[in-house]
Amino acid sequence: MSRRYVDLSVPLEAGIVSDPPIMLPEITYMSHEETAGQVMSFFPGLKKEDLPGGEGWAVEMLQIATHNGTHLDAPYHHHSTMNNGERAITIDEVPLEWCFNPGVKLDFRHFDDGYVVSAADVEAELTRIGHELSPLDIVVVNTSAGARYGDADYLMKGCGMGRAATMYLLERGVRVTGTDAWSWDAPFALTAQEYAKTGDASIIWEGHRASMEIGYCHMEKLTNLDSLPPTGFEISCFPYKIKGASAGFTRAVAIFKE
Repeated sequence: MSRRYVDLSVPLEAGIVSDPPIMLPEITYMSHEETAGQVMSFFPGLKKEDLPGGEGWAVEMLQIATHNGTHLDAPYHHHSTMNNGERAITIDEVPLEWCFNPGVKLDFRHFDDGYVVSAADVEAELTRIGHELSPLDIVVVNTSAGARYGDADYLMKGCGMGRAATMYLLERGVRVTGTDAWSWDAPFALTAQEYAKTGDASIIWEGHRASMEIGYCHMEKLTNLDSLPPTGFEISCFPYKIKGASAGFTRAVAIFKE
């Protein structure tokens, strides 16, 4: 049996609109020419001309947040507690059993930017694709944001998953979800407009905060979701293990057995 892989991860890249300005990553690229001295420092007496082509090594220095690039949020990111009062687990404590399971894609590209997806919307989409959720299914949401990653309007694009929609998934045993948008919730700037009208703080980060009742993880800034069918694949999304952290980078991949 052969396998086909679809990369669901964006590359970590500087100089594009991938995050708000306060969170943008910086990458310093050091070339082989620039690092010859680094190699020489380990071997007293070594001259640059002794190195093949006078070259050292290529290396990159990163200034990044754990939420840059495609990443997996731990429940600790959402709140200090989960499961109605338990200490929220950090990314190094996320069960590996959560991170490699059958995938389910919900296609919500037709929803307006800033729309808050309801439980009824989730149920209707599952009915449309003919799928009944099983515990530990990994559910990914294809929004209009996926096609705009890196563009000026990316942070304003896509619908968000509301608390009721998120709870619908969690109550059926889902523990990892994902989106191609910047956030699992609706874009902040659009939520801010609604908050200005209502003064209702419960709408702020409501999908994330569902973790306070049932702890879960979600991926953000996925890509290529438009190329996936609704079901028939597995998703691997093991996070980088950062002690006590709220998130970890992941090379999320969809795997098809053919």
